[in-house]
Amino acid sequence: MIASLLILFHVLGAISSVHAIMSTRTSQGAVAWVVSLNTFPLLAVPAYWVLGRNKFQGYVTARQLVDEQLVQVAPESVAHVEEFMVPHEALTSGLRMVDTLTDMPFTGGNDLELLVDGDETFESILSGIEGATNYILFQFYIIKDDEIGNEIKDLLTRKAGEGVRVYFLYDEIGSSKLSRSYLEELGNAGIEVAAFNTTQGRRNRFQLNFRNHRKIVVVDGHTAWVGGHNVGDEYLGRDPRFGHWRDTHVRMIGPAVIGAQISFLEDWFWATRQAPTLDWLPDPASEADRKALIIPTGPVDVRETASLMFVQAISSAQERVWIASPYFVPDEAVLKALELADLRDVDVRILIPDEPDHMLVYLAAFTFVDELAHTGIGFYRYTGGFLHQKVVLVDNHIAVVGTANLDNRSLRLNFEVSTLVVDPEFAAEVTEMLERDFTHSRRMHAEEFRQKPRWFQFAARAARLTAPIL
Repeated sequence: MIASLLILFHVLGAISSVHAIMSTRTSQGAVAWVVSLNTFPLLAVPAYWVLGRNKFQGYVTARQLVDEQLVQVAPESVAHVEEFMVPHEALTSGLRMVDTLTDMPFTGGNDLELLVDGDETFESILSGIEGATNYILFQFYIIKDDEIGNEIKDLLTRKAGEGVRVYFLYDEIGSSKLSRSYLEELGNAGIEVAAFNTTQGRRNRFQLNFRNHRKIVVVDGHTAWVGGHNVGDEYLGRDPRFGHWRDTHVRMIGPAVIGAQISFLEDWFWATRQAPTLDWLPDPASEADRKALIIPTGPVDVRETASLMFVQAISSAQERVWIASPYFVPDEAVLKALELADLRDVDVRILIPDEPDHMLVYLAAFTFVDELAHTGIGFYRYTGGFLHQKVVLVDNHIAVVGTANLDNRSLRLNFEVSTLVVDPEFAAEVTEMLERDFTHSRRMHAEEFRQKPRWFQFAARAARLTAPIL
């Protein structure tokens, strides 16, 4: 019986290997799966059919239906958005590429506020929700039933009681610890509540490896918030295990809000098959004219949008490219782009945490740093707490703030959203913020990894093998 079972799993491992070779997006991922499937089939076969999928089924159809509905119900709004769209000839070739890649409107007439850390971020979000008169779109990857979570729940409940429509969307895996009573209280208050529900539909029952990692709040169609914070007390530095939580959000007013709203609506339609009536008329900022683009990325994209976004940002840099990310597990394209930027004498800096929250990606990062040790790239470990922000700074005029980490999960498996801003003043604010972060960091030296104990080096190398399938 045991022998027959082993033979069966080895056969299934061989069959699954063929599927992995034919469908896995990267050669590294295919190799990792093939080795695992044929070496440890009892563990790897079920893991592959749960974790190995890289195509998210069904969402493309939902996206098309939403886009068709937008054109039908709001043709005048589309025309108004076009008034604020930045002409292609006014963009650099790199920005034109990103504009085409995302198929989202690159608009002017925006004002953006950089929000540093949890206190600033949640004060801004709560104030914005307080002022809502028509509707609130609220989406986070992790929502917890703790002090800040209950403060938000109470405020959303009160706004719903005032007649404001509230749409509450969460990722069921990221928010797996969110209590049923919390969700029931929201529902009883008249709030529309939905889990993203990656596994809905007969063909999608094994889509457990995908996450909706987006964090979006939209109020009345004219103000939006996007960034790295989730809803939990630790994001305000209240968890002694992490201490100070270093994160970044951005608040925007202007036509770019339409992009954040489209991203939310596509997710909401996937989750509920309903499209609420929203305000699609762009509302330009009165005191600013910053260019901004919302970049939703995910496993439904025809191209690997998140990876290409990072590669283009690095490749376009002439003076500097600074990247802050809690995880540094880049793919081959990003690695080569970083090396080429260094050869162009670009000031390349990577800021990552000094303390881990996910051990495998923490260990794997050492091997990538070691691989680039021969370059002039500066790797910095943030020592002032836990670094969770996802920020890119290019030269003196481009900045990106969003939810995408520099790892395979964000590049290929997660639904993410980023805000790209083209504005020297905003970039200067980001520069000042990152310079403060560097003062609370230590620069890694070239031999740091090789001076670690042998067992640590082996663990790091082993962790790297899992990077394509994390």
